[in-house]
Amino acid sequence: MKDVFFLVLSLGIILLGADLFTNGVEWLGKKLNLGDGAVGSVLAAVGTALPETIIPIIAIFSHSGAAGQDVGIGAILGAPFMLGTLALFVIGSAVFFFRRSNRAMYINCQVMLRDIRFFLLVYSLAIIASFIPVYSLKLVVVAVLLGAYITYVFKTVRSSYGAVDTHEDLLPCYFAKRSKKPSMLTILSQILFSVLIIVAGAELFVSSVQEVSLSAGIPVLVLSLIITPVATELPEKFNSILWARRGKDTLALGNITGAMVFQSSVIPALGIAFTPWVLEPLALISALLVLGSAALQYFFLSKNRTLFPAGLLLGGVFYGLFILSVIRNMA
Repeated sequence: MKDVFFLVLSLGIILLGADLFTNGVEWLGKKLNLGDGAVGSVLAAVGTALPETIIPIIAIFSHSGAAGQDVGIGAILGAPFMLGTLALFVIGSAVFFFRRSNRAMYINCQVMLRDIRFFLLVYSLAIIASFIPVYSLKLVVVAVLLGAYITYVFKTVRSSYGAVDTHEDLLPCYFAKRSKKPSMLTILSQILFSVLIIVAGAELFVSSVQEVSLSAGIPVLVLSLIITPVATELPEKFNSILWARRGKDTLALGNITGAMVFQSSVIPALGIAFTPWVLEPLALISALLVLGSAALQYFFLSKNRTLFPAGLLLGGVFYGLFILSVIRNMA
């Protein structure tokens, strides 16, 4: 029970830091005069992805041995899997609930197509790297993944710079709640403070998840693939639900698809560079399922030039298939 308590406490610390970080980067987007495409797909996406970013880094570098590597690899693969399946299902459900129909969503098709296209390419490459036996060739993959994300950020920011969007709906900056125009120093200080909080929570989480998995007899990899991303990433997608409620679908989906790009390029690059990066069957199944889910949404976008909430609900089917695979594997 003590280990479970510390696990829950660590998640609370991580989410507190992530909330501070997300608020900070949204204000940073306003300061930098960026539109919905960049704020949703880059700034907010990285902000909501930060917990899953810190956890594998802490696991890989601070916890030696197979258990630490399993936590790291599970967190690396679990985040894009949850985003590309369960998170899409949640947004589709929210849109159905708020609009009571299967009407086309109000999205920037070019932004969504770019996000999903990048995800399919870089995540496929990251998975292929697990079959490459030569470490020097894996490092080439690392360079390509990092270069691809830099290219993605450059294109996204350039296409949305100076756009007039919806910044007036931002919550007050937490470090300057009475100010309508917080200074850049205040915003950056909030972001830095939030990172320190998340690092502390991630360190506690990695230690706790190993102890809980050992006590419960659950493989560390399975726990990290399922518990880590759902507990730390999914609650932050309430931002997307609120945006969907207000009809800001590009922000809502960009928050998810942008995080998918980040989590499938920068973070796997760390895993490839600093772990053996040999993926177990369940890890490969999760990767193939999320690639299938994302490819289906890309097909819908290419065909209809938009998305419908019913199509997003299919992400839940892919997530359910993975849970069945986990149950079967543990039986």
